[in-house]
Amino acid sequence: MTPTTQISPTLKFLGPQWFAIVMGLAGLALAWSAAATKMGPAAEWVARGTGGLAALLFLGLLVLFSRRGRLYPEALNADLLHPVRHAYIATITISMILLATLGTTLLGPSIVWASLWLIACVLQLAVTVWVLSRWLRGNTSGGFQWPGITPVLIIPVVGNVLVPLAGVPLGQHEWAAVQFGIGAFQWPVLMALIFMRIGVHGLWPDRLLPTAFITVAPAALIGLSLLRFETAPALAQGCWGIALFFLLWSAQVLKQMLAQPFSMVWWALSFPLAAFAALTLKLAPTGQPFSFLAMPVLALTTLVIAALCLLTVRGLQRGTLLLPEP
Repeated sequence: MTPTTQISPTLKFLGPQWFAIVMGLAGLALAWSAAATKMGPAAEWVARGTGGLAALLFLGLLVLFSRRGRLYPEALNADLLHPVRHAYIATITISMILLATLGTTLLGPSIVWASLWLIACVLQLAVTVWVLSRWLRGNTSGGFQWPGITPVLIIPVVGNVLVPLAGVPLGQHEWAAVQFGIGAFQWPVLMALIFMRIGVHGLWPDRLLPTAFITVAPAALIGLSLLRFETAPALAQGCWGIALFFLLWSAQVLKQMLAQPFSMVWWALSFPLAAFAALTLKLAPTGQPFSFLAMPVLALTTLVIAALCLLTVRGLQRGTLLLPEP
């Protein structure tokens, strides 16, 4: 049996949602980088190590995902047409923006990070337009459908409000503000649709319960971006409060979520928690409650992502992850 025939059957099920691992690890690296003001160089070394791991995983996943597209174009097409999974394609471009942000934060601005950031921003904008343009097709050809309105649709929004974190240090204030505005506008619209979906059709299926935590990410990232733009800290503090609300709101499904078998959807917890931890650490110098909660939130986020890594490795060993969707 050749290596190709060994890997191909499982490779078929390597969807774009696997890039959520990169997002989670890169977000954790940014959070540890923000902790350097409290913990010193040790925190920065943790950030560099975690960020390096995120970069290696991104390259590996990109190679495998490209190979999957060549071997199983029908599987990729099914992802792009799926009412929920199609939005996960944004995890690839968000991972690129995050890696550019990490490089700029940890190593300083350079042409390498500026180029990666620019390419990722253009692709992110294209993905956002593509995701939302599906709504123009009508409800019979992959367009707007209430069952497809889940927090997964927030992922492209996250990518746009993330842009200023590297854009401002790279000297691209204007474009960073433009793309930030696109995401900031979409966030409340999508949240309104999600609440309407809950009222009309009820909560999404149990296996998608972890995606509720995605609602934490936009407010946390908007707060971080506002700090990067050097706007009034009170606005960022308000965003922290909104993120805290959605964290507590999402936690209501935690018990029900833990009753489900582990799947890659669980990685939806990782990046939102990391973004919340990073914002808490950035606001820590402004006083309570941020200074009190900063380190516990970072510790919790680190433990959650470490547990997700262990569960993922165990799932791969047992062959329970790269399978057809139920």
